[in-house]
Amino acid sequence: MAVRAKQLQPAKTAAIEEAKKTLSEYDNYVFINYRGLTVEQITKLRHSLREHDSVLKVFKNNFARVAFDELKNDQVATYLSGPTAITLIKGEANEAAKVLFDFAKEAPALEVKGAWVDNELYDAAKIEAFAKLPGKKQLIAMLMSTINGPARQLAATLQAYVEKLQKEGGAPAEAAPAEAAPAN
Repeated sequence: MAVRAKQLQPAKTAAIEEAKKTLSEYDNYVFINYRGLTVEQITKLRHSLREHDSVLKVFKNNFARVAFDELKNDQVATYLSGPTAITLIKGEANEAAKVLFDFAKEAPALEVKGAWVDNELYDAAKIEAFAKLPGKKQLIAMLMSTINGPARQLAATLQAYVEKLQKEGGAPAEAAPAEAAPAN
């Protein structure tokens, strides 16, 4: 639960409302510890995330807790301690998580704390396993390739049969019915 003062200052109220507005625009979040990263590394990470419809934001932890409480999501409060940046994801969550884990290999100071994906709380191990899964577009491509395989084989077999008939001097399969049709 977020700590709330009885009398909030207008600047703090505005900051909480801005955090709430920003957080409500996204469905999935990955929480990271960014302590030890240089400005250049954070800039590079933000650029990489932008390519996957994601942004990296830093909020004051208490403001983020209050905003998440108001958005009816108080489960993520466990990840809002210490220096925390939130990856806000509009696209595929596992693609953004892949970017974070790949970046963590080159910058070991980056630590993924956990995530909120599809209304479920993920710990660091679960989000890492999720990041290794293929994305939605990759899965669709794999499915279409599997579906097209038998049709492609049938087409190749029929084409080989037509070429065999032509080579032997016989008429192609399409021409045979046209010649056999009686004229009226």
